[in-house]
Amino acid sequence: MPQTFFVENFGCRAEQADGAAIERQLLQRGFARSERREDAQVVVLNTCTVTAQADKDARAAIRRVHRENPGTKILVTGCYAQRAPEEIAELPGVTWVVGNSHKSKVAEVVAPPAFVPISTLVRASDSIFVSDIFAHTELLAAPVFEPSTHSEKTRPNLKVQDGCNNRCSFCIIPFTRGQSRSLDLNEAVREVDELVAAGYKEVVVSGINLGRWGRDFGRQARFEDLVRGILERTTLEKLRISSVEPMDWSDELIELVASSPRIAKHAHVPLQSGSDAILRRMHRKYRPWHYEERIRKIRSAMQDAAIGADVMVGFPGETDELFEESRAFIESLPFTYLHVFTYSARPGTPAAEMADQVAVEVARERNRILRELAAEKNLEFRKSFVGKTISAITLHRSDESRTEALTDNFLKLQVEGKHEPNRWVHSNVANISGDGLIGSAGL
Repeated sequence: MPQTFFVENFGCRAEQADGAAIERQLLQRGFARSERREDAQVVVLNTCTVTAQADKDARAAIRRVHRENPGTKILVTGCYAQRAPEEIAELPGVTWVVGNSHKSKVAEVVAPPAFVPISTLVRASDSIFVSDIFAHTELLAAPVFEPSTHSEKTRPNLKVQDGCNNRCSFCIIPFTRGQSRSLDLNEAVREVDELVAAGYKEVVVSGINLGRWGRDFGRQARFEDLVRGILERTTLEKLRISSVEPMDWSDELIELVASSPRIAKHAHVPLQSGSDAILRRMHRKYRPWHYEERIRKIRSAMQDAAIGADVMVGFPGETDELFEESRAFIESLPFTYLHVFTYSARPGTPAAEMADQVAVEVARERNRILRELAAEKNLEFRKSFVGKTISAITLHRSDESRTEALTDNFLKLQVEGKHEPNRWVHSNVANISGDGLIGSAGL
C-alpha cells in the first residue's frame, strides 16, 4: 500500500499554487492522496507569514494535526518555514521543516530516492531544510483549482511569477520568496493548453508581483507579452488577471484588456494607502496622483470593469489626518471592492522598528470605516446591473433552486435553476442579493 499524504495550504494564491505542485511531486513519487487530514500518514502544512495571525494559524494547525493523530509525520513548508524554521522545528509533532528554498525537494525529503542520498540536500539540520532564498532561481507551480462541488472544480489559478524585487518597508515576503522570477512563456502556454484540453473555460494567472513577469529573462519581455502570447497561442476562452501593481498597468496592458473579449474585465491594483506621506514611509514606488491617473484610465477604457485594491490601515505614523487623507482619496475613486488589512509588524522589516506605532483599537476602527466604504461602493456597482443581461461562469449549486456563478467583472451571481459547474450562462439581472446579484435562468 502506498503512503498517504494530505496538503493543507494557508495564505495567498502563490501558496495555493505551491501546494498543488507539492501534491504533484508526491503523486509522481507514488504517494496516494488522503481525503481526510486525520487519516494521512504525512501531512504537509504550507504556511503563510504575511501577518502575526498567519503565524498563529500555522502553529494552531500543527497542534491540531498532532492532536488528531500523534503518529502522523508533519512537514511544515512555506513562508513561515523559510522565515522561522527553528521556531517551528521545536513544536511537538513536527518531523521536517522545509523552507521555500527547498520546496521543490519536498518529495525527496519525505521519501529520498535510493540513488540520491538525502545528505546531498543542503540543509540546516537533520530536520530543517532551509538555505539562502536569494540564491533560489526555480519557480515551483502547478495549477490550483477552485472547488465548486466535492467532485467538480472551476477557474484554475496558474502561477506564472514568484518572488519580489521591491522592498516595501512593511513586507517580509521578499525575504521568504526571494528575487522575482518568471515561468517561461512556452511553459505557461503548455500549462494553459492542458487546462483547456481538460475542459476549463477560465484560467486566472497570478504571481507575487505579477506585473514584473519576464523582467528576469535578460531580454526585453513584459507582462503584456505573456498575456498576448496566451491569447495568440491557446484557445482559452477567458483569461483573468490577478493583482498587478499600478506602475505595471501600462497603456498597452489597459488597451489589451479592454479590447479583448477573452480577458475578464477586472483590474486589481494594490494601493495600500491614499496618503502620500504614508506611501513614502512604506517605500511604495508611486504617488497618489500616479495611482489615480491609472485607475481613471482603466475606468475610462472599461466602464463596467471591476476595480479593486488592497488597502492597509494602522501603518506606523498614520495619524487621524493622514488616515482621513487616505479615506477621502479612496472615496473619490471608482473602486468596486476593497481588501482592507490592518498593519501587522513583521520581525526584520524596517516598519517594525518605526516610531509612532498605531494602537490596535484605532487601527481596527479605521479598518471598519474602510470596509463600510467598500460595501457602499460595491452596492452602488451591483445596483447598476439590475435589468441588464450579464455573462458569468457557473461555480456550484447554492441551493436546490439556484446556482452560484461569477461574472466577467467579478460579481457573484445567483442564477435560477440547476446548472453544471464550469458553464457559461447569460442571465438577466433581476435584483441584488446580500453580496451579489440575482438573475433569471441562464441562457
